[in-house]
Amino acid sequence: MSCVDDIEDLASTVGETPTKRAPRKRVIPKKFSTQLKHESPVAESVIPGTQSVFVRTWGCSHNNSDSEYMAGLLATYGYKITDDAMSADLWLLNSCTVKTPSEDGLRNSITSAHSLGKKVVVAGCVSQGAPDTKFIEGLSIVGVQQIDRVVEVVEETFKGHSVRLFGQKKEGVKKLGGASLHLPKIRKNPLIEIIAINTGCLNQCTYCKTKHARGELGSYPIADIVERGVQSFAEGVREVWMTSEDTGAYGRDIGVTLPDLLYEFVKIIPEGCMLRLGMTNPPYILDYLEDMAVILSHPRVYSFLHVPVQAASDTVLEDMKREYTCAEFSRVVDFLRAKVPGITIATDIICGFPTETEDDFEETLDLIKKYQFPSLFINQFFPRPGTPAARMKKIPADKVKLRTKKASEIFQKQFPYTHKLGELQTILVTEVATDNKHYVGHNKFYDQVLVPKIEGYMGQSLTVKIVETGKHFLKGKVIEEGEIQNIPSSYSNPNKLAFSLNPYNMVQNVKSKSSVWNFLIVLVVGVMFQMLYILYRNHR
Repeated sequence: MSCVDDIEDLASTVGETPTKRAPRKRVIPKKFSTQLKHESPVAESVIPGTQSVFVRTWGCSHNNSDSEYMAGLLATYGYKITDDAMSADLWLLNSCTVKTPSEDGLRNSITSAHSLGKKVVVAGCVSQGAPDTKFIEGLSIVGVQQIDRVVEVVEETFKGHSVRLFGQKKEGVKKLGGASLHLPKIRKNPLIEIIAINTGCLNQCTYCKTKHARGELGSYPIADIVERGVQSFAEGVREVWMTSEDTGAYGRDIGVTLPDLLYEFVKIIPEGCMLRLGMTNPPYILDYLEDMAVILSHPRVYSFLHVPVQAASDTVLEDMKREYTCAEFSRVVDFLRAKVPGITIATDIICGFPTETEDDFEETLDLIKKYQFPSLFINQFFPRPGTPAARMKKIPADKVKLRTKKASEIFQKQFPYTHKLGELQTILVTEVATDNKHYVGHNKFYDQVLVPKIEGYMGQSLTVKIVETGKHFLKGKVIEEGEIQNIPSSYSNPNKLAFSLNPYNMVQNVKSKSSVWNFLIVLVVGVMFQMLYILYRNHR
């Protein structure tokens, strides 16, 4: 197998005489096509576009979006995208470098592919950030900003060449943040569109390797993002996720802000569809909390925000180079909880950062107890090669595990959904539950609500009554049209005050008691007429 750094240098590098192959029909739109400067002879047994490709993805929603674009491009060129790894001719592995387990998963998949005789192409942050990693040696690689050329890499891999395609976009295209938002896509979930609004970030976190792969901040123009949203909704999407390495930093490189984008985007969200915002670091959302409160209160935007804290100790945050204090994080949470009642704030913590003392860790535990986050991602510190934190003296593994266990025990004792028992909620159903017996919907606060797996519910907005609450979920009974008035107002609810003050439930309570009010009105009017009649007779 030959190995080259770029497809465009392929023919001259491997010493083959370029020959022109017979043209084959391309079904991909012209604006999506790319041209090779040189073409290599095609082996007689290899007909491009006739093979099947298995795509596996690790990591964040940005990675998932990249995989969907690559799958869309390959399918447009005729390749069959399959979920059956065993039958696939080639495995496209989209990697994540955030945690050691994800990297281990990539390594194991490559080993499995080789043992099965499969072709392999590696994409994502591991290959981009550390292309010299031993276990990807000799494999074809497509860079994170070159996913629009995945077809070329796959075709050359099938011919027996090893192609490594890296590099930044050329000036003028680089500012788009990566590949075009107008590429074809095969969505993993046809109801959910993932839009990466920018790539890279502005931070220099000492433990993070993602920036090694994604680079500096690059934001897409507002018009492009809105256009992608319009197209997605027209194709039947019911939910859009806006994602990036840091959504809060969006636009700072092109002179706009995240609220500027969101105020435009909410205008094009159809009735019955929803928008979910991705992770934002505290420093960037602090600048426009008022605007974010307005947007997160919009009826077609989930009142949900993922704001990682990582540690509650200012000393540790400084060593991490997180560029905010715990007080500033708390200001974000307190403000949004006050301005957007019921909002779900999700956060992350890292247990066992090298400079974290026992006292530092206790501060983090106190923060967990104070806010009782309904969604909390607890991570052990993993030293990522090439990062400043990897050169720091590590805390013994047994201590790190103990801290992780303590944080988990506190989190597991908190039950954030108990007070929602008995509530009437509107949910949007978009997924199948892991038990394959329920569908998953999300209410306004992005709580996971399970409903029976009944044909016709998927993709619909449903009114449900919460009949069971758990640590990580709610269960809902679907209320059909006309049933709401018949729901007993005395239905068991441990937090009746919160239930009654919910505007939606106040309306429903009035509806359910309408017959009683009608009776009282008739009674009062009747009594008034009787009194007037008596006064009239006495006057005579």
